[in-house]
Amino acid sequence: MDAKKIGRQIAALRKMKGLTQSEMGERLNISFQAVSKWERGETMPDTGILVDLADVLETTVDNILRGGEQAISYKGKFTVEDMRRGLLALKSMGEHLGQGHPFYRFAIEGINAQMNTTIQDAFSDERIFECFVAEAIIASLNEGKYIDLTDVKNGFQHEKYRDIVLKHCERCGIV
Repeated sequence: MDAKKIGRQIAALRKMKGLTQSEMGERLNISFQAVSKWERGETMPDTGILVDLADVLETTVDNILRGGEQAISYKGKFTVEDMRRGLLALKSMGEHLGQGHPFYRFAIEGINAQMNTTIQDAFSDERIFECFVAEAIIASLNEGKYIDLTDVKNGFQHEKYRDIVLKHCERCGIV
């Protein structure tokens, strides 16, 4: 935890509430000097007072301790293998239902139109398939899902696609 960042957050929230350090100290039964030390990042609030501090500032303990930064909340976790299996399931649909079947045809046409490509090429070329795996991972990351970086580093044969996914992970806060 960064005491200076926490202190800046406490000061900002206190000022937004229109409170002086003395007024906040009175509400918490502490001295204004203690509040001042928090805000300068010299000390941190005692754990026993954090809930009361959050109440006075009309915020959460989490918001105070994170210095106002939002915690990243992911909407599920997936693996490189999950993406591979998902794309292979599409290939399997064509094999089991037939490539002329409306379910398969509409799925393929939709993907091709949205991605301006021909996904069927990926079913016979490992390099193109891995490109689609990378695209599927990026789409999942954009939906707010999480993937382990070690899985990404070990899950690709081609460095180019691995590096593209790793850069996107970084943009999504996965480091």
